[in-house]
Amino acid sequence: MYPFDTTYCLQQFQNLLAIDSTTGQFREVQDYLVSELEHLGFDYQITHKGGVIADLGGTGNALVITAHLDDIGLMVRKVNADGTLNVCPVGGLYPFYCMTENVRVHTRDGKVYTGTVCRNPNSIHVTEEELRVVAPDFRTNVCVVLDMPVSSAAETRALGIETGDMIALDPRFVRSGDYLKSRFVDDKACAAVLLTAMKYLKDNKLTPNRQVYAYFAMYEEIGHGTSWLPEGVRDILAVDIAPTGPDQNSDERKVSIFAKDSRYPYHWEMTNEVRAAAIAAGVDYVMDIFTPHYGTDCDVSIAAGYDLRHAAIGPGTANSHGYERTHIDGLRNTYALLLAYMGV
Repeated sequence: MYPFDTTYCLQQFQNLLAIDSTTGQFREVQDYLVSELEHLGFDYQITHKGGVIADLGGTGNALVITAHLDDIGLMVRKVNADGTLNVCPVGGLYPFYCMTENVRVHTRDGKVYTGTVCRNPNSIHVTEEELRVVAPDFRTNVCVVLDMPVSSAAETRALGIETGDMIALDPRFVRSGDYLKSRFVDDKACAAVLLTAMKYLKDNKLTPNRQVYAYFAMYEEIGHGTSWLPEGVRDILAVDIAPTGPDQNSDERKVSIFAKDSRYPYHWEMTNEVRAAAIAAGVDYVMDIFTPHYGTDCDVSIAAGYDLRHAAIGPGTANSHGYERTHIDGLRNTYALLLAYMGV
């Protein structure tokens, strides 16, 4: 298989994780990506709404490979009377998957405050028995407590915090042997894999066997990341996580090829081409189906009316939309399949 630059991939993963990019808050991560593309030497264009499309070279029958850089998170719904924050989700974040998480509150004036997602009441020792079994709910019994000496709505508003401010969760990256644990493996690990494949092309002066674009989207988590594509694109390949579970084939050490998600079956012929590339390159892969709550940016492009074939691949990943875990081998196999399908 293709040599995998583990050091570069993990460094890019951690660099991307270090930038808060809850969906809609794309500017800083986009600027970082542009600087990396310029360092690697790729031409690129920036979409008006936010997103970067890099030209990987090649001619004819254009393929888009897409990975997204937006994260799920929270937004301030209102400032509570006691100075805490009532919040609502941005993307598919559920209360039980973020309780007691450290967060950063980004105001529209550029201020950043830290805090914690808490139950209300927040201490088990002084909570009535019947309240201990009530499920956490953003509307009624979950709030963000600021790391500031505030006890009223007026004091919190005096900090510049208001409805509509963005709240990013701490990713908490940890490497344990070859396992990688962090929030936002979905999809910053896949974006790092795509960058690593692009670095391999440049380092070895290789050109794909067709025109290839790398599309780093910023709105996948809310469903419109790749709703616009460059002219002439015929195929789209999403690189996204493959959730593991009791009924899944996906494995953190392997790359999954998606047969179907909650919206559509993936294109039969294109998926067969991806599978054939995996077999020819000796990639450790599985086929899998992801229902009932999963989709990729490929679905968005199809729904937008583009005449495209679509397929998707990605590393097996546990605990999706929570504190996720994958394995270096899963990233390595995803990387190898990307390069094999590009025909380099």
